[in-house]
Amino acid sequence: MHRVSQALAFIVLACATALFLWPAADPAQATTLKVLALAVFAIGLWATAAVPEYLVALAFLFLAAVTAVVPNEVVFSGFTTSTLWLVFGGLIMAEAVRASGLGIRLASRLLGAFSGTYRRALIGTMLVTTVLCFVMPATVGRILLMVPILMAFCDRLGLKPGSKGFNGIMLVMLVGSFQVGAAILPANIPNLVLAGSAESMYGVQILYLEYLKLHFPVQGLAKAVMTVLLVEWLFRDQVSPPPAVAPLPPMSATEWRMAVILGSALALWATDFLHHIRPGWIGMGAGVACLLPRVGIIDVHAMNDRVKLSGFFYIGAVLGVAAMIDSAKLSTVVGAWLPSLLGLSAGADYWNFQMLSVVATLTSMIATSPGQPALLGPLAGDLAAITGWDVKTVLMLYGIGFSTILLPYQVPPVIVGLYAAGIPLREAARVFPVQALLTLLLLWPLNFVWWWLLGYFA
Repeated sequence: MHRVSQALAFIVLACATALFLWPAADPAQATTLKVLALAVFAIGLWATAAVPEYLVALAFLFLAAVTAVVPNEVVFSGFTTSTLWLVFGGLIMAEAVRASGLGIRLASRLLGAFSGTYRRALIGTMLVTTVLCFVMPATVGRILLMVPILMAFCDRLGLKPGSKGFNGIMLVMLVGSFQVGAAILPANIPNLVLAGSAESMYGVQILYLEYLKLHFPVQGLAKAVMTVLLVEWLFRDQVSPPPAVAPLPPMSATEWRMAVILGSALALWATDFLHHIRPGWIGMGAGVACLLPRVGIIDVHAMNDRVKLSGFFYIGAVLGVAAMIDSAKLSTVVGAWLPSLLGLSAGADYWNFQMLSVVATLTSMIATSPGQPALLGPLAGDLAAITGWDVKTVLMLYGIGFSTILLPYQVPPVIVGLYAAGIPLREAARVFPVQALLTLLLLWPLNFVWWWLLGYFA
């Protein structure tokens, strides 16, 4: 797999170089080709995963700045959005939840009641994963927290590493961490890229509760139920009666402080329609609170060692790619032929919904899930005009695409979790395609009805 990634990365670099050096008939065409080359460079290398995503991000920002293909204020515009600072706060909060022990307490307390049967174990795993999606705004942090907890849980149930039951429980957590998280605004990187693109390109503010109301009933709850049933069918196993477990000690002062910070952030996110403070500033404030002397959880002097900021630069670069594409009007080229190819038209809401969901899903296979909203973001305005929808409706629909996963490589944190848990890629490949097919057949129509009831196609 590593050699394949390297070969694909070489092809991407060759294509990007050829586009950048291609002779152009006029200055406008030369600019378009250079913008396309930089986009191919960044999105292509992110898709191959041959180079760490943060390194690709920094290289893109450097190349875009020194070549001056578009103004620097366009390339670095992502760093001025509140969404990127939600990433910053979320990275600090995720580490604080882990360091305080609150995450382990939540997981252990919730899992204790779900050890009677294999189905109960799967339900408990998905429940804990869903709870953590609300309180830990970082997919990879949730996954790395849950892997050792679930290993101990499986050992109590007599499910050895590599067994069907062990693989099934781990896969429920991995699938839920990303796909349930895709229905909760601060929980996943693609959600934040989507919100950042909406803000930087269209001035559209996506609120926490609005996003939750639109996506969580179907993309969150219904998909969670479907995933549990699917994994139980594919990985059915028997569990042993668990031994008695010693009760947890009382919550420490550190855990209480973390609980107060988390609870305050959740309350402010859920009521942002009242106070109009953007989710990014709430997340940033919660992150700062976690660093405050005597109040916070993380020593400010240890922040550089314990909080990994690579994701911050990654998201900033992804937003920069989207802004660059939008500035160069590359979307007009695609926008000219996409409607006729898909048969999009005003009034054909169900057909438009299904076709754009297919496009959003296939795009996430090319650009991976975090890159999908950046690649499609510049098209939202044109697609809204053609379909007769509000631009926010088109942007929100992208979430259906990046949460419909066909292969594991589309979600880098899932790959991290598979390696951490020792799950072969072929086991994950048994789940994702079947789940994607069921999502298309069952959940997409249900999503359309839910959105229609909420008035998103008016």
